[in-house]
Amino acid sequence: MPKNLVIVESPAKAKTIEKYLGADFKVLSSVGHIRKDTKIDPKHDFAVTYEIDPDHAKIVSELKKAVKSAKTVWLATDEDREGESISWHLSEVLNLPKNTHRITFHEITEPALEEAIKHPRTIDQFMVESQQARQSLDMLVGYDLSGVIRKKVPGAKSAGRVQSPAVKLVVEKEREIEKFDKTFNFKITGEFDNFTATAETTPDTAEEVKALFESLKDAKFTVTKIEKTESTKANPIPLTTAAMQIEASNKLGFSASTTMRAAQALYQAGLITYHRTDSLNLSNQAIASMANYIEKSFGKNYLKTRHFKTKSASAQEAHEAIRPTDITRNTAGKNDFEKKLYHLIWSRTLATQMANARIARTTISLTATKTFAFIAKGEIVIFDGFLKVYGKSKDTELPELKKGDVLTPNAIIAHQTFAKPPARYTEGSLVKKLEELGIGRPSTYAGILSAIQARNYVHKGEGEGRERKVIEIKLENHKITESKVPEKAGATKGKLLPTPIGELISDFLDKHFTDIVDYGFTADIEKQLDLIAEQKLGRVEMLKKFYGPFEKSVAASDNAERFNGAIKLGDDPKTKEPIYAKIGKNGGFIQLGDNEKETGKKPRFAPLPNDETIKTVTLEQALKQLTLPALPRSLGQAKDGTEIIAAAGPFGPYIKAGKYNIPIKDYDPYTISLKDAELIYQKKIDSIIADWGDIMIINGAYGPYIKGPGRRNNLRIGKDEDPKKITKEEAEKRLKNKKNTPTRRGKRGAKKARKSKKSTTK
Repeated sequence: MPKNLVIVESPAKAKTIEKYLGADFKVLSSVGHIRKDTKIDPKHDFAVTYEIDPDHAKIVSELKKAVKSAKTVWLATDEDREGESISWHLSEVLNLPKNTHRITFHEITEPALEEAIKHPRTIDQFMVESQQARQSLDMLVGYDLSGVIRKKVPGAKSAGRVQSPAVKLVVEKEREIEKFDKTFNFKITGEFDNFTATAETTPDTAEEVKALFESLKDAKFTVTKIEKTESTKANPIPLTTAAMQIEASNKLGFSASTTMRAAQALYQAGLITYHRTDSLNLSNQAIASMANYIEKSFGKNYLKTRHFKTKSASAQEAHEAIRPTDITRNTAGKNDFEKKLYHLIWSRTLATQMANARIARTTISLTATKTFAFIAKGEIVIFDGFLKVYGKSKDTELPELKKGDVLTPNAIIAHQTFAKPPARYTEGSLVKKLEELGIGRPSTYAGILSAIQARNYVHKGEGEGRERKVIEIKLENHKITESKVPEKAGATKGKLLPTPIGELISDFLDKHFTDIVDYGFTADIEKQLDLIAEQKLGRVEMLKKFYGPFEKSVAASDNAERFNGAIKLGDDPKTKEPIYAKIGKNGGFIQLGDNEKETGKKPRFAPLPNDETIKTVTLEQALKQLTLPALPRSLGQAKDGTEIIAAAGPFGPYIKAGKYNIPIKDYDPYTISLKDAELIYQKKIDSIIADWGDIMIINGAYGPYIKGPGRRNNLRIGKDEDPKKITKEEAEKRLKNKKNTPTRRGKRGAKKARKSKKSTTK
């Protein structure tokens, strides 16, 4: 065994580092956190009970053996608070001395590693306590708050300290859009021989446009002013984590989690510097390397070196911005995601050290009457500068004209233009907003966005927009014509929209847990966590200050009414009973009649019409929906005599045929016919190779598999096996062996099967 043992977080990182350090060093990975928080005791200074993750028991055993054989141990986990916490857990579990070497490096290169080995330190306990405080807060809020909302909000699963303000942002944006006054005016453009100009006048009505066009039927346009100016276009600043996520969203269409996965792989391969940072700093060595590359590749006139300073006071988790470790490498990565992200990082970083672009702008004013004029704008790139590698350099040229020239337009067109409502958030713009508000940290943004979508509080839109007809009035050949032209509006593709359950949760928290969703309060928590890391605030002091008021809010919420967002649409003309639009655990629905507890009579339910919400559905639509048959409904009998019933459950619509519940995602349970249902049932019967009650062998979409009792208890059968030859005993044996094998999905089973070591810390 080599003299030195280096412990890092990931196997990929371990391989990259080991090839640089030489034969005296063995590099092993902890594969992330080896322990997890299982209990926090607010009554005893928020003492935390830790438990070794069952999936890491074997890894811990291997690390302990390696520690015994090594002369020196080096803890080389990531340089942020999360990494510091992992090093502390390793130190505790492996019984390492307090003076164990702790090293950090911003990039996985030979010089960086050599420098780190020369300057080791010990574990920063204050950074560890800051991370412990964050984890404790998230667990306390998550556990207590989740219990409350599951009781009070239908469909709610859990709530988080940082995720809840993120959901609120999306909800507030949607309500801004709902309240937006959809006014319009007419934008007028003039089409000349070689260019297009825009009118300064924007009439509000079609009548005003027609009256104006009447006065312009024989008008000539005179060039009254020509302005030429030259300006510069400033190059971009280096990439922080948030900026990288925003740019990857805008330019590549990547989600935050996709961006972070690709960045993680690039970092671990030694291709980019550490990807969780809010620093703008670039090292002198990196700037010198870029300067040399720019001068050789593009010429000295493209070079303009710059140094950047981070404005954020909390930017202390990293030392540099995200950049390539070798600027001469312009392509890198194992797959398309990594390659695209690497090129974005490479070009953006290079652009920070390049000269500004120089732009020549021309503005031409053309006047027909004292009250009507056109403006034509053109732009030509004189010197592309940083645009050579990053950005667009599209020229819009105008013809050479002089003051006094007289022109006749080929056509003048007025297009009805509706005011644009506030733009919905994309993942990138939501990250930008969270960063502006000081909510979360670079390492948490991807997790926040993933969590709120996984819980079905926010979803990504897919709509291309609805077609609408707008008025277009044209003056051409001395004639005025009016027509309706189609255009699409309201596209939601790629935009974040709140679900009905997300809106309910946000409203409930806003009413009963104001601080949790208050942006300023959440940002202040982040500042307090920074103060703990800076030794200016104690962990216990900070947690006590937060938990006291929070605990009182939890207790008070017991008296809160259950939220369902009920909107009364009116009364049923026949029964005179009230009709409501409500939200339940599966989304919106129509209800005829009051609750059974109040009236003793069971209300009637119906689904919302397609593309409608509880806010947009009308009484007329609700009455039509209530004419649909009640569920579950019998469709009749299959040819084998089995009754087929259409129903809807928590996992969507399905048909019940004997003991089988078969999903019908492409059908409506209210309208599906017996013929279609029987075909689905027969397909299910045909897919069953063996049926022993709780255990079955089924031929699925991806091949044959064994289905055991319970949900997600499936086991694939090998391609070379004949599934018909597998006996019930063999199937039972395989399922039993599968349950005893810990997997990511099977942590709970492994936890019960194995006694785990626990420790408590204050």
